[in-house]
Amino acid sequence: MHEMSIALAVVDQVEGAPRPAGATAVRSVRLQVGELAGVVPDALAFSFELACAGTALEGAELVMEPVPARARCGPCATTWQVGMPPRLSCPDCGGATDGLLSGRELQIVTVCWNDAPVPAPIPQER
Repeated sequence: MHEMSIALAVVDQVEGAPRPAGATAVRSVRLQVGELAGVVPDALAFSFELACAGTALEGAELVMEPVPARARCGPCATTWQVGMPPRLSCPDCGGATDGLLSGRELQIVTVCWNDAPVPAPIPQER
């Protein structure tokens, strides 16, 4: 299950990134996950929860944003949604794909940090 490796890499990336001033813990992480990235969303969500234990991400929500696979035809420049299983020949002219436009993404888009608690003011002694 390579989803655990992905989850561990996400945790490592987030923990290694500079924190905003006063941030103590991560509230959520949003990932773009391409349709052809080979990721099982439920397995990644489960692995993410395990990978976050004992880190600044413990209890953080994982938000996965699916990215549909799209391709472009070389001969006629038509674009289409590839789907699963992938259809790599043009639905209009039957030509070969010029390349995938999207669908292989696997990237961190945003990280939302919790703010540090505001300390109670210390009463002044007189």
